[in-house]
Amino acid sequence: MLVLVRHGEATANASGLLLGRTDVPLTALGRLQAAALARHLGPVTRLVSSPLARALDTAQSLGLEVPVEVDERWVEVDYGEHEGRPLGDVPAEVWRRWRSDPSYRPAGGESLGEVAERVRDACAGLFAEPGRGARGDDGDVVVVSHVSPIKAAVAWALGTGEGLDWRLRLSTGSVSTIGWGAGEPVLHGFNWVPELPPASGDGP
Repeated sequence: MLVLVRHGEATANASGLLLGRTDVPLTALGRLQAAALARHLGPVTRLVSSPLARALDTAQSLGLEVPVEVDERWVEVDYGEHEGRPLGDVPAEVWRRWRSDPSYRPAGGESLGEVAERVRDACAGLFAEPGRGARGDDGDVVVVSHVSPIKAAVAWALGTGEGLDWRLRLSTGSVSTIGWGAGEPVLHGFNWVPELPPASGDGP
């Protein structure tokens, strides 16, 4: 099984900023989310992460007894000139172009079509690799990534185009799962979020 984990909440997420390649840390909530995820993972044979700190911190917080493998293909989309802007400050025309054209690339950035291409390649490789891949019977492959690559992986599993991205909502600290059946990927679950433990001092 391929287990896709979106990193825990990061400081820019909490501030309502458009967060792509900027390297920012997890918030206290983000660390709680990562700890909550760890309790719900089964046997894991491989742990892959985006190179960004918020993903690496989440991967390490899972406490798995396998090394973290960094794969650049799972990095977040590059928003270029819009990186770090408050979401409400991004012009409506920019949002319209992103929604209607997978090849739209903001100045200095990356298109969603380019994200989809690299993620499809990464997914196919994980399911094709004998003995270490997501089709193995001895455990799962966990990938810690970001909203755009995970949505692209779901679109790959469903055999749809990049337009699906805009019809999906993916929470921080969530899990989505992709299996394999009849020679093709199968989406098993999407955007499952575990219950967080009570904060210190809460409850009886």
